[in-house]
Amino acid sequence: MNLKRVVVTGIGALTPLGNSVPAYWQGLVNGVSGADMITLFNTSKFKTRFACEVKNFDPTQFIDKKESRKLDRFTQIALVCSDQAVQDADISKETVDPDRVGVIFSSGIGGLITFQNEVMDFAKGDGTPRFNPFFIPKMILDIAAGQISMRHGFRGPNFAVVSACASSTHAIMESFNLIRLGKADIILAGGSESVISEAGVGGFNAMRALSERNDDPKTASRPFDKDRDGFVMGEGAGMLVLEELEHAKARGAKIICEIAGAGATADAYHITAPHPEGLGAKRVMMATLEDAGMEPGDVDYINVHGTSTPLGDIAEVKAIQSVFGEYAYKLNISSTKSMTGHLLGAAGVIEAIACVLAVSNDMVPPTINHFTDDPELDPKLNFTFDKAQKRIVRAALSNTFGFGGHNASVIVKKYSA
Repeated sequence: MNLKRVVVTGIGALTPLGNSVPAYWQGLVNGVSGADMITLFNTSKFKTRFACEVKNFDPTQFIDKKESRKLDRFTQIALVCSDQAVQDADISKETVDPDRVGVIFSSGIGGLITFQNEVMDFAKGDGTPRFNPFFIPKMILDIAAGQISMRHGFRGPNFAVVSACASSTHAIMESFNLIRLGKADIILAGGSESVISEAGVGGFNAMRALSERNDDPKTASRPFDKDRDGFVMGEGAGMLVLEELEHAKARGAKIICEIAGAGATADAYHITAPHPEGLGAKRVMMATLEDAGMEPGDVDYINVHGTSTPLGDIAEVKAIQSVFGEYAYKLNISSTKSMTGHLLGAAGVIEAIACVLAVSNDMVPPTINHFTDDPELDPKLNFTFDKAQKRIVRAALSNTFGFGGHNASVIVKKYSA
């Protein structure tokens, strides 16, 4: 089958490192931690009292105050992110066919803050059901995709993809597939998450998934470090404008890079733990390479899932070594979650953006907060510890894995005619 080529023509990002793509990239290459004490709620009784929040975000600077009250924070962040990406791609409903422009935008959890607050308010009352009429449309996680389409007037394929922490990588993959099959010309792909709340932090604390390094939050996210003790929760949004190559060329679009391939697998093993030998991760990387028509030696950088959990980091490295063999020692590997924390459903897209920027700038962002080698990890691998490294990045692979055993990967590469 003659599949169409798909390129990236726009990017948007609101992250714990900054509220624009340049600020995000500058934070990554400078090895900045976005972690700090939580300001969004009172954490005095919680085991974990820090996270990677989006900072200095006032939705009313971008969204009408009355309208912003109808939106959960995850949707507010998503809309601002979409404005950035649409502007960067230089598209509008007047300049492109809006019936051929879609939005596939995901979240792992959606409007948890809205859900929590509505239920708490009900519980404080006398049992009379007094709920906000916008409770349901604020909470459902597909609403960000719908709101983005309404904001920009794009009437193409529109839905959300949900696979926990792999959600936004699956959104990119679905968008990529629809465009190369000719079902759309342009799709805004990505995800948003904002669950730094009593329910979000309390729930993950109950699972013993979060770091509890309250005395030193900026060094708490420690992928591949012997003393890692769990992930650091983050929030934010990212978006890639994916476009069919000939359509992009015809309108004189700026082509940032090309989407080479994508893949998806399941561990079929455990609700939260990865397969100990990383079999699902291995299979998804192999599937992605096959989809891209690439060999392991064609990839220069892997942005790993690398959450800073004891089991997950080891399983993923085993998978990389199995897929890449001796070439694994020539790769740069890094976990940008060491800086951003874990954005859950939005993690995949902001890490895919890190790969796009690595390819564009020939620079690999670091894994920060490395203090002690883990004897279970091969010390000969290049984890890009502490400092960004300059190298030619022909292609970069981004891995994301979600609770339930969902695995998704995507490869981006330099565009060449």
